[in-house]
Amino acid sequence: MAMAPEGEGCPRCGGFVYMAEQMLAKGRSWHRECFKCATCTKRLDSVNCCEGSDKDIYCKVCYGKKFGPKGYGYGQGAGALQSDPAYNGDVSTSRAPIIDTSTTTIKAKAGEGCPRCGGVVFAAEQVLAKGSEWHKKCFKCKDCNKTLDSIIACDGPDRDVYCKTCYGKKWGPHGYGFACGSGFLQTDGLTDEQIAGSRPFYNPDTTSIKAEKGEGCPRCGGKVFAAEQQLAKGAMWHKICFNCATCHRPLDSTLACDGPDKEVYCRSCYGKYFGPKGFGYGHSPTLVSTKGESTMLFSEARPTSGNKSRNGNGCLRCGYEVYAAEQMISKNKLWHKRCFTCADCSKSLDSTSLNDGPDGDIHCRPCYAKYFGPKGCGFGMGAGVLSMA
Repeated sequence: MAMAPEGEGCPRCGGFVYMAEQMLAKGRSWHRECFKCATCTKRLDSVNCCEGSDKDIYCKVCYGKKFGPKGYGYGQGAGALQSDPAYNGDVSTSRAPIIDTSTTTIKAKAGEGCPRCGGVVFAAEQVLAKGSEWHKKCFKCKDCNKTLDSIIACDGPDRDVYCKTCYGKKWGPHGYGFACGSGFLQTDGLTDEQIAGSRPFYNPDTTSIKAEKGEGCPRCGGKVFAAEQQLAKGAMWHKICFNCATCHRPLDSTLACDGPDKEVYCRSCYGKYFGPKGFGYGHSPTLVSTKGESTMLFSEARPTSGNKSRNGNGCLRCGYEVYAAEQMISKNKLWHKRCFTCADCSKSLDSTSLNDGPDGDIHCRPCYAKYFGPKGCGFGMGAGVLSMA
């Protein structure tokens, strides 16, 4: 075997180590055959290899015997207890150093340390609450000393922290009906005036702050703030004012109907005052006829007045101009929605039931098959009748 320069070869045999047989441990390359426990010569790998302080390698059992903790309670091998505190002369008999767990050992500057003990708070132990840094050990309820976290901690007005129960007892609402602790009712002699005085003032009058003309709530004219605004018809309303102008039913974006008088209505009231009227339009169990005027824009199925289209670009059925809101398209032709019917039976059509005929008109499927479909024995028309054309 070719020997390597000192410190470069295998630590066990000193020979050169090539890539095909190398094992790595403690920053050195070992032969696979030499990669064994120094004590029991058990073969090792990257999982069970332990690097000893003597720059050699061991299995886990031998490493524990030679370098592990010793004394009463530390078993070797088959569970035997060992009472040799200086086994092999490697372990010092001195006791472990005592760690000072007091958080007040290092005092912080006034107003900078832990609010509970006043000691310096380091990053590894800090907990944040109310803009202050606390020791994890000090972050407890002031009354019951329950350990707290970010979920159950409550910041009290005295700049201390409490659990939810103690916070409710000390700072929560008091009086008849407010149970604290084990479900009993508490009254601590507070008068109604004192209880009312401790609550925040709320003024329900929306007109107390007037807005400039045209900028406030359309109903009351008061200024509308972001927390209470409702939008309708480009105007901002108070949430309390956003109700039906007739029946005063509270509204939201799905129920509100903008009336032509710049007010908002519920659907029922809007239909009653601004919907179509006449026989056939019921707004209650009875039919309503107020003026008797016709409610249909076109009395016939097709328009008879209006602007005729130029250059033949209008509706193919009636010839009048077709606007985007009412157009239907068929074979690159525009139709009115009311004219988009079968040329023979006048059945209303859509994109799924439409058939373009060779005569330039549109037909439903049965009529198309009747006039333009295959004919002869075996091709039924209508209710199964055979045709001999």
